[in-house]
Amino acid sequence: MSQVDWLSHLLKMITVTGQLEVRCVYGAPWRVAWARSAAHEIPYHVVLKGRAIIEDPETRTAKELVGGDIVLLPHGASHVLHDGSGHKPVPTHERVASAGWMLSENEAQGEHLDLLCGRFFIGPPHDRLIRNYLPTDLVVRAADGHGGEGGGSASNHLASLVGLMRKESTSDKLGSSAILDALSSALFALVLRAASESEQAPEGLLALAGHPRLAPAIGAMFADPVRPWKLPDLADLCGMSRATFMRHFQDRLGRSAADLLTDIRMSLASNALKKPAMSTEAVAETVGYQSVSAFRRVFTERMGMTPGEWRRMAREGQ
Repeated sequence: MSQVDWLSHLLKMITVTGQLEVRCVYGAPWRVAWARSAAHEIPYHVVLKGRAIIEDPETRTAKELVGGDIVLLPHGASHVLHDGSGHKPVPTHERVASAGWMLSENEAQGEHLDLLCGRFFIGPPHDRLIRNYLPTDLVVRAADGHGGEGGGSASNHLASLVGLMRKESTSDKLGSSAILDALSSALFALVLRAASESEQAPEGLLALAGHPRLAPAIGAMFADPVRPWKLPDLADLCGMSRATFMRHFQDRLGRSAADLLTDIRMSLASNALKKPAMSTEAVAETVGYQSVSAFRRVFTERMGMTPGEWRRMAREGQ
């Protein structure tokens, strides 16, 4: 089972839309701050040119971003971006572009920055799946096309995508706003692919999927979550003993294989519960539960509400 398979199954399961919100064109010194995002929102930043320091005020950690870097914050943490000089930032002025996003500029003459900022929206309740299995921040780099990686690598595809976003964000052509939002949605998938392909995949699901011996288990659970998978079955797929499989899985994901399988099933169940004609009993069977009472118990534990409560909320559009 390839990495593309598990990622395709994940993205079919959850609803992700993207939106470009602001393009920042600054000279140093500059500084911008973002408050904590709502549970179903993931902020992103694309450095087109220049450099930036991103800081997490809560953890007091900082990273340098350079041209080609793309950062996602899956947990929606508050964060600050600045030029790193420590000098008082020059005031900015904003104007709304014809495509609907905002252009923020300043008059400073220092090192130039060109930055795209936006956010992804994850349809509930799948935001919890993203928060539980992706790291606090995720940084990948779009290749410049001159490196040693093959032209088909995710980083090269990211470079092409970012190039399109740059062109559309300077264009007043018909459909620019819709095209930018569509490109933003594609950005989410390509960033996850690039992160899982990197030599040092970040913690969580991406580190797990990037492990060549564990990837078959991930693909199997996403492709056939209804199957009553047992640890020996998954260990056999990976060519490992049960104990070795459990240890490697837990080390990379921070959770057990049973936890991941249950979360996949509950996400699929939440989608099925939106269908008025589908009974709770039928939903339970669809996601691998023969006992509807067991399904109700697990769904309530994972989702914080009963299947009936979720169905009513989904119907009311909350």
